[in-house]
This record gives sequence, structure tokens and C-alpha cells, in this order.
Amino acid sequence: MTFDEFNLSKCADGLLPVIVQDADTLKVLMLGYMNREAFDRTVAEGRVTFFSRTRGQLWTKGETSGHFLNVREMYRDCDADTLLIKADPIGPTCHRGTTSCFDTPEDEGFVRTLAKLIRDRHEKMPEGSYTTKLFIKGVKAISKKVGEEAAESIIEAVDGNRDRFVYEACDLIYHYLVLLEEMGVSIPELERELALRHR
Repeated sequence: MTFDEFNLSKCADGLLPVIVQDADTLKVLMLGYMNREAFDRTVAEGRVTFFSRTRGQLWTKGETSGHFLNVREMYRDCDADTLLIKADPIGPTCHRGTTSCFDTPEDEGFVRTLAKLIRDRHEKMPEGSYTTKLFIKGVKAISKKVGEEAAESIIEAVDGNRDRFVYEACDLIYHYLVLLEEMGVSIPELERELALRHR
């Protein structure tokens, strides 16, 4: 993808609007603008760089806070006048210390947020964490927990205990997410497989 592929005649001040989305949780993080130099630097360095309209200069998100937006994927919209960047945020995106510059609910898409937290636990293996203990025990122990939680969910469903079923289903989903992480499988990978089957 190059900057010349965009239709800047539709863009105010010739600047390309850029929407940044968390690549894992799909939460919209912020909106910014790029000129050619900002776009090229973003592509070259793999970190989101904008053109500041108020300062009239380039700024790489996180250059002072350390809260960078590492690019994972980039997409043009259908009219080629907006860019969507799926990024891996390092820390909060907003200067207020919040995940997003938009005041959407923090628990929006929480399954993906939980999957991201589990991946972080797997990478850092903090002491005292239940998730860390599962990863230390390995795939057999994790798989056993998934089986146990599935059985408990089934029992509550058959007995018609809705509240207990919700509780056990959450235990099942958590342990299943841990198993996915242990196996190196992501939610987007599952979604792609399901989409293929749907077609």
C-alpha cells in the first residue's frame, strides 16, 4: 500500500483520516491524520506516526509517553479516503490514561480483552498468577480443566440452572482461552476458519 493509492481530493486539507483499532480487542482507540511523510514513516518504522494539525509537524504516538501503537495491519476504505490501522497498543492510548480516546464501555469485547491479558500472562509469567500456574502445568493439565468446566456447564444446562450455567460457562471460556494461547491459536484464526465453513 502506498500513499498515492488514496483519493486525497475528498480529504480536508489534503490530510488522510486514520482510524486506529486494537488488533486484538477490536476496540477503536483514536482518530488522527497523516500526510505523505507520516504515512511513509508509519510504514517504514511499524509505529503509527501522525501529522499534528495544531503543531504543523509529525508526531509518533507514544514518543513522549512510551505508549506506542505498533502496526499490525493497514486497510484502505472503499472510497480510498480513509485508512484503518489495526495496532498493538503499548499502554493506554489516550492522554487521559484511558484505553481509548472514545468513551465507549471498557468491557466492550471483553472476551478479546481477556484473551489479550492471557497472552500477556503467558509472555511475562508473573508469580502468583493462576494463569501462570496453568501454563507451567502444560497442555495436558489445561485440557483437563477445559474438560471439567465443559462437563460442569453441561450439568447446569441439563438441570436448567441458568445462573449456575452462566457461571460455569465463564469458567469454560476462560480455560478454553488459556488452551488456545497454549496452542498458539488466536480468536481471529478461529473466526477465519468459521467464515470459511460458512461460505
